[in-house]
Amino acid sequence: MAAGMGSRYGGLKQIDSVGPNGEIIIDYSIYDAKLAGFSKVYFIIKRENYDIFREVIGDRIASQIETEYVFQELTNIPEGYKVPEERVKPWGTAHAIMSCLGKVKEPFLVINADDFYGRDAFVKVSEWIDKADLNADPMQYCMAGYILKNTLTEYGHVARGVCTMDENNYLTSIVERTKIMRRDGQVQYTEDEENWVDLDENSIVSMNCWCLTPKFIDETAKRFTEFLDENLEKNPLKSEYLLPTVIRELIDEGKATVEVLKTDATWFGVTYKDDKPYVVKSIKDKVDSGEYPSKLWE
Repeated sequence: MAAGMGSRYGGLKQIDSVGPNGEIIIDYSIYDAKLAGFSKVYFIIKRENYDIFREVIGDRIASQIETEYVFQELTNIPEGYKVPEERVKPWGTAHAIMSCLGKVKEPFLVINADDFYGRDAFVKVSEWIDKADLNADPMQYCMAGYILKNTLTEYGHVARGVCTMDENNYLTSIVERTKIMRRDGQVQYTEDEENWVDLDENSIVSMNCWCLTPKFIDETAKRFTEFLDENLEKNPLKSEYLLPTVIRELIDEGKATVEVLKTDATWFGVTYKDDKPYVVKSIKDKVDSGEYPSKLWE
């Protein structure tokens, strides 16, 4: 998913170079995914960014892995609704997946283009796919579960889906917290910019690393009208149709199960401009240690 605007970052962060030879973060995710057995990548982008995405990464990796593009567009809404005037923000991560309706016809792994996930997540999801019944009813899904303290930035707040699991590591609830940060040594979140609530830094959170199926895409399309009815009037410019919301509804309705695959990997990403030096250093350290080649695709 790469259609986000990057407003906090101050630019099109998904294509900002962080590797020693011009690689961007998604290069490393695609590299890890390919090593884990994935064979195709769909870029979900804005139509106006198509040319630059092809120039920066698409044409470069097309010889390495099958590559396609899906456009997430504000105008992709049900008949009878219209885009609010002055809205420029995409409709959210569930809408991004909804944009794949009729295009993605295989089980698929969802990731954010501007997050570094670590190879462990791709390996664990790939192994899960090999043993899962992807035609089961209720639907069987999985997600990579990260330790919250391993997913924070020093330069501001982050959004994370805070998870609760049962004794078998199946997701029982997920709540999207859009503003989480460390304050005076304590991890906290806020919903109103005034009241801050403590969070256990060892909580398991979602980084939007999900294994889903085409049936899930159908569900996002079916439920989008309900989202618009509930949110369009009260928050026309910024309301977002989010993946955790749809997944929580499916779990509550008994239509899906989600196995949480815990990983100790440390996330890094370019949420803010000040994150970039740390990301560049982290990539360099991994190259120096031999985890990645200096020239990734040679």
